Amino acid sequence: MTGKTGAQGPLTGIIVLEIAGIGPGPHAAMLLADMGATVVRVDRLGGNGWPNPVVDRGRSVYELDLRSPAGKERCLDLIDSADILIEGFRPGVMERLGLGPDVLHARNPQLIYGRMTGWGQDGPLAKAAGHDINYIALTGALAALGDDEAPPRPPLNLVGDFGGGSTFLVMGILAALVERARTGEGQVVDTAIVDGVASLMSFFAGLLPSGAISLERQKNLLGGAAPFYRCYRCADGRDISVGAIEKPFYRELLERIGAPASLLESQNDPARWAADSAVLAGIFATRSRDDWCSLLEGTDACFAPVLTLEEAADHPHNRARAQYVRREGVLYAAPAPRFSRNSGSA
Repeated sequence: MTGKTGAQGPLTGIIVLEIAGIGPGPHAAMLLADMGATVVRVDRLGGNGWPNPVVDRGRSVYELDLRSPAGKERCLDLIDSADILIEGFRPGVMERLGLGPDVLHARNPQLIYGRMTGWGQDGPLAKAAGHDINYIALTGALAALGDDEAPPRPPLNLVGDFGGGSTFLVMGILAALVERARTGEGQVVDTAIVDGVASLMSFFAGLLPSGAISLERQKNLLGGAAPFYRCYRCADGRDISVGAIEKPFYRELLERIGAPASLLESQNDPARWAADSAVLAGIFATRSRDDWCSLLEGTDACFAPVLTLEEAADHPHNRARAQYVRREGVLYAAPAPRFSRNSGSA
């Protein structure tokens, strides 16, 4: 066994058994550990091939062969004292190992059994292989991303694995913990990335019928088509972002950078967005990113520089909030959210 147990936090005393996987499952376990849970990982012999010192923090690790009688029995012993189990296999794998929900709830009726898949436990695609890009493609999210002239570009694996996956898994587990406090019974939390991303798209689904927003890439207010909500290249080759959606904020942006006042009049005219974006692009290209930061950062122009991860760790706002710590050359983000009495630690 290696590693460490959970830090102090609101989940202190809660024991999580993580059956090792990749992507959203380990991230969910990290979030729970950051909030104080004691996380024990059951890993395959030799590890899972994706060591990650940031996401893997806050664990004790047992390497077990779950197909062997001795490995399975040791895993069952760990389950007997666990509050939560997290697994991310394809449907049916845990059942074939003799570690399905029915078996485990017979031993530990209070166990919250968190299942993390891409397609869900049932449906025509349930047992098919897939990754983040495939899951967000099936939910309407990917189609809305990128430029109209080229195929969509995936936004790392933030939207699927972590937005629709681990975030919803943790939310479901915490809700099940609240319910268990009332009933004394555990339950299965079936988390599918396609379900989570579909929920994330609710904002857009609700506004589409009224025409308040479009998911067509050349007309998408929040997708980079609008001149007041996009990124621009500066004279030094670095980039900045503006998000001045509301008219007062857009007015302030235009006034501070010396842009024509007529751009405010055409703010809500998609037919003018390409031309207006070209005007702003020309202005932002005249000065360096640092120059624009000096002029706009901290104002109501809704501005921020586009930073690399290394730059983000050194930004004054993030330093003031102790957002990152560095250990042995690796950046660790502080636990989120923060609690007034007992926040955990990375």
